[in-house]
Amino acid sequence: MTQPTAPGSRESPTPAWELLLPASSAPARARGRALQSALRDAVRSGRLAPDTRLPSSRDLARDLGVSRGLVTEAYEQLTAEGYLRAGRGAGTWVGEAARAAAPGASDLAPRPSTGARADFVAGTPDLSLFPRAAWSAAQRAVLLDLPHHALGYPDPRGLPRLRTALAELLVRRRGVVADPERIIVCSGVTQAVTLLGIVLRARGQHAIGVENPGSPQFEDLFATVGSRAVRLPMDEEGLAMGPLRESGVRTVITTPSHHFPSGIAYSAPRRTQLLSWARRVGGLIVEDDYDGDFRYDRAPVGSLQGLDPEHVAYTGSVSKSLAPGLRLGWLIVPDALTDDVVARKRYMDLGNPALDQAVLARFVERGDYDRHLRRCQRTYKERRDALVAALHEHLPGTEVSGIAAGLHAIATLPDRCGPHQELLDRCAASGVSVRPLGHYGGGADGGMSLVIGYAHLPPARIAEGVRLLAQAALRARFP
Repeated sequence: MTQPTAPGSRESPTPAWELLLPASSAPARARGRALQSALRDAVRSGRLAPDTRLPSSRDLARDLGVSRGLVTEAYEQLTAEGYLRAGRGAGTWVGEAARAAAPGASDLAPRPSTGARADFVAGTPDLSLFPRAAWSAAQRAVLLDLPHHALGYPDPRGLPRLRTALAELLVRRRGVVADPERIIVCSGVTQAVTLLGIVLRARGQHAIGVENPGSPQFEDLFATVGSRAVRLPMDEEGLAMGPLRESGVRTVITTPSHHFPSGIAYSAPRRTQLLSWARRVGGLIVEDDYDGDFRYDRAPVGSLQGLDPEHVAYTGSVSKSLAPGLRLGWLIVPDALTDDVVARKRYMDLGNPALDQAVLARFVERGDYDRHLRRCQRTYKERRDALVAALHEHLPGTEVSGIAAGLHAIATLPDRCGPHQELLDRCAASGVSVRPLGHYGGGADGGMSLVIGYAHLPPARIAEGVRLLAQAALRARFP
C-alpha cells in the first residue's frame, strides 16, 4: 500500500500496517473494538508518531480485509478521543495530543510526569536505587569469563545458567515449582502474557479473563493478538467465582499475592476455589507476581503456582525490583504449553540478549540480588510510613489500605474533600499527578479513592505532595 505524505509529515514506521493485522482476525463481533484498541495502543506506544498520516478508510479496509465502515468508525472514535485528527479532504493524521502519550506514557511503561511537583502515579520503583557498582562488577566479570560460543544465538528459553539461578531464587523466595527446563526468559511480563495469548488463541481460546479493577494493559494487549479480554469483578477475598464460572473463559490472569490495585491477597479459600475451577474446566490461571518481593507488615504469601503447576502459569520480572529498562522477566508454564510457547518465543525475537542474561545470573548467584532487595525493602517501608503519616496529618479521616505490601497504597478521602472530578482537576493544576481507583476499572464506586504510588519518591517529596493534595481538596470543596 502506498502511503500519502505531506510536507513536514513523517512516514509511518510500519508501511504495511502489519501492527493492525491481528485485530482483523479477531471474532467478527469484537473486531471493531479490537481495531480501535490496536490503533490506540500504536499511538500510545509511539509506533504511530504524531503527524503520521494514516491511509484512507478505503485503503486500510482493503489491506486488512475488513469492512470500510469498521475502519471509519475506528477513525471517528479515536478522533473524538484526541488520538487522531481529521479535516475535510485533508485525510486522517495522528494528533498532537499523542505527543503527551508516546512514547512510554501508557500504563505499560509509566514514567514520571514532566514538571509535576509530586508524581503519585503507581508503577515505578526508585530507579536511583539501581545497584550500579554491583551490576558493573558483574558485567566486567561476565565479559572476562563468558566463552565465545555463548555470544551466538541463545537458547530461546534463555541462558541455562540464568534459568538455573532463577529456579533456585523462585523456589526459595516465592515457593514456586520451578524446573529450569520449563522457565522461559522473556522481555518482562508483557511479552510473557503476549506469548501465552498467541498460543492460547491458536488453540481456540479467543477470550481471556482479567481482574476488574486490574492492570489496564491487558485489554489492549490481547486485542493486538486477536483475543478479547473479559473483565471479571473482584470481591473482598479475590476474584469473584460466580462471574468467573458464568463467563465461559478458560484462562484468567490474576495477581493473587497482591492484587493490583486494591492491595489485597487472595484468601486461602478463594485460592482453593480458583484452582478447583481450573481443574474442572481444564483451564489455566496466569499468576502475575509483579511485586512479590516487597512485604512489610505480613509474611510473604506463597505463589499460587506452587499449589498446582499444571494449571497455573507463573510470570514475573525485575521491572519493580531492579529497573524496567532491563527488560528481563520470566515465565513458567505447564508442561502441555512449554513447547508451543518456546516455539513462539523463538520466532518472536530469537531469545533475549545473552550478555544481559549472564549478568543477571551472576548477580543472583552471588547474593547481590538478595542484598539489593533488602535495601529496597527498608527504603520503601520508610516511604510507606511517610505517606501514611502525611495523609493522617494533612487529610485526617482518610482511610489507607493496601499498605502491607507493594509499592502503592489506596487512599479513600473523606466526603468533605469536594467533588471527585473537581479534586482531580485541582490536583493537576497544583502539579500533583495522581490517578483515581476508577482509572483501573471496577465501575464508578471508587468514589474518592486514589491510587498513590510512593516507592519512587523520597519522604520529603511525599510529604510535600500530600500537602498539595490537601490544598487541592480544600479548594475543590470551597472553590
